[in-house]
Amino acid sequence: MQTADSASEAQEVVVTATRREERIQDVPISITAFQQEELTEKGIVGYEGIARETPGVVLNRPTQNFNNFTSRGIATNGYNANLQSSVAVYIDELPVSTIGNTTVVDPNLFDVERVEFLRGPQGTLFGSGSLSGALRILTKSPNLSSFDWSGLVDFGITGSDSIRQRYNLMLNTPIVTDKFGIRAVGFYRNEDGYLENVGTGEENSNTLVDWGGRAIALWRPTERLSIRVLGSFEDSDPKDSSLTSPSLGREKRVSDQPDRFTGKQTILNGTIEYEFDFAKLTSSSTYSDFDQRFYVDLAGTFPAQAIYPGAPIAFGLDADAYDKVFVQETRLVSSLDGPFQFTVGGFYLRRRRDVDYFYRSSPEFLEERGLTGLPDQYYQKQYTHQISTELAGFGELTYRFSDKFWLTGGMRYGETTAQGFTEEGGYLATAFGFNYYTFALLNIPVNFTTFTPYEASEGRKAKGSKPSWKLSATYKPSPDLTTYATFATGFRAPIVNAFAGRPSLVDDTDIIIPDGASSDSLKSYEIGAKGRWLNGRLTANVAAYWIDWSNIQAQANRVSDSVQFATNIGAARSRGIELELGYAPVKDVFIGANGSYNDSKITKLSEEEAAISGAVLGHRLSAPRFQGSLYSSYGFDLSSTVKGTLAANVQYVGPYNSSFPNTPGNPTLPLSTFGRTDGYVNTNLSLGIKHRDLTAQLYVENVFDDHSIVYIHPEAFLVSRFGTLRPRTVGLRIGYGI
Repeated sequence: MQTADSASEAQEVVVTATRREERIQDVPISITAFQQEELTEKGIVGYEGIARETPGVVLNRPTQNFNNFTSRGIATNGYNANLQSSVAVYIDELPVSTIGNTTVVDPNLFDVERVEFLRGPQGTLFGSGSLSGALRILTKSPNLSSFDWSGLVDFGITGSDSIRQRYNLMLNTPIVTDKFGIRAVGFYRNEDGYLENVGTGEENSNTLVDWGGRAIALWRPTERLSIRVLGSFEDSDPKDSSLTSPSLGREKRVSDQPDRFTGKQTILNGTIEYEFDFAKLTSSSTYSDFDQRFYVDLAGTFPAQAIYPGAPIAFGLDADAYDKVFVQETRLVSSLDGPFQFTVGGFYLRRRRDVDYFYRSSPEFLEERGLTGLPDQYYQKQYTHQISTELAGFGELTYRFSDKFWLTGGMRYGETTAQGFTEEGGYLATAFGFNYYTFALLNIPVNFTTFTPYEASEGRKAKGSKPSWKLSATYKPSPDLTTYATFATGFRAPIVNAFAGRPSLVDDTDIIIPDGASSDSLKSYEIGAKGRWLNGRLTANVAAYWIDWSNIQAQANRVSDSVQFATNIGAARSRGIELELGYAPVKDVFIGANGSYNDSKITKLSEEEAAISGAVLGHRLSAPRFQGSLYSSYGFDLSSTVKGTLAANVQYVGPYNSSFPNTPGNPTLPLSTFGRTDGYVNTNLSLGIKHRDLTAQLYVENVFDDHSIVYIHPEAFLVSRFGTLRPRTVGLRIGYGI
């Protein structure tokens, strides 16, 4: 556990944000790093905890497996549907953030080497998806010299009857000492839900079952050569969404069937490293297979009452998606001590995503309304796939004029492509030339007699090619202080709308879905300083930034049928400041704090862009103005071999807009789903003991049982659209070897 004695060591964290090992205090990047000990102490098991501990970052999370980060205010809404994420998320060398309505599995963070969050555009080293930052989860390699194991179990109770169970185990064994070894991790989570779904009648409906593991083999035949092979699997299965309807009462939601956002992800990676006399060569090949379900009740699309408040007809989407991704990156990083340092490499990604869109009614509704002739509850089935690629070369060059001053320049030039395809087959069910919506909304019984299949078609192939640039000057006036100034650019890949050109089946006067969105563009100006004083007992990191964001990719929804589409709008500006402090005033006492201020808003917008997106000139983007956290721990001796630690963690996130305020296609009409999240304070307390390698920790999360709204879904099709803090949870963690 972190104490004053370990505070100095904690600041010697080595990161690889620049693709070479450097002390975090020497890296001229705004970066927050978490090691395994800190993750365990603070009970951080996924993205949510990372976001609350990283200044300038929020996690928009409608439910488990939907994770969308916002960094430095670069977001038009919290959901980001149909858009490439503005923050790249990597598991080792694999980018898992992606484009469109997709789940992103919340990966298990037990036995990781480190988690790094790099704020600001990171396009030169991490590609087009890192418009405003990059999150890296780095798994731990085998120890080749000794056997080791560790474990962590966590038992908790949320509210009065929701049981939390988390089990984690790691085994490390050398097969040939100092030459070959294996490290294996297994985990299982079974966490009862805490919401009642009044539509399905299910208590504790949002239960989560998540399990999986990974195995890493490391072979080091010589001191220069190492070969690392990783295989991992995770099956994350939430039984229902965690979005609520406050109008129904606390901890209640509604849907006609459970909303399912599940993911099964398999990752295979092989990495070869060779140490030349002057540089390290790294070649990493990764294959990922990701199967996901996006099953959602869309009844909120239509107004007024019948089945339950807000749902006149049964209307939902069951979409199954299958991603197959291959990534190859090869890079050469210099290791000489001279004035020149360089990183040069190439990157290739190919992703195929198959999505099967099944639009449904329900068996009960079909029988009640006398709608017959369908083979099942689905009145429309469409099979699609999209192929996207990215090919890029990148490099950074640093010249050190002295130990105190150096310049770094970087560039990445890449080409991205994306193309959508409709496959032959499926069908649209009609009768007398009219579709399901007509008969369902007008309450007319009918026998569907016509099943028109879809013809195979190819969408427009979108291409984008542009460079990302970086220029940084670093000045180190003393060994304990690093200052820097950085200019960097970023962009996102172009987007093809899956239903481009399609008119509404509900209202033929509504807007036609546009082709897609071209690449946006971002320019960032940042100055910062990192300092260590009092023999490492006091640390401070501060960064100030100004960002110009133009040709913004924005998501909108057609009003009549809630079909999503991407488009481009004018420009925005984001400016702010971030601060991180750590202080160990005396032995066994540690105080850590971070905070940020952000001001981001739309600065340029045409009437046409306002009409199609619902945006308004001067509107604040979807990020809080203020946020921060305070962590303190006090260590004390219970005996000569037993140490106790009392810790408190208080996190604040300010309110922010859920989306643009007006209705796409009807800009004079306020958007019915627009809102602002609550500003909230989340307080966690823990009391731990440690005896040699054994630890135990009593904890209380959300001490004051705050029920603040922390997320508002921007799309009308959901009746339950609000995310809240998890209710107070009390528990016990027991660990060994952590």
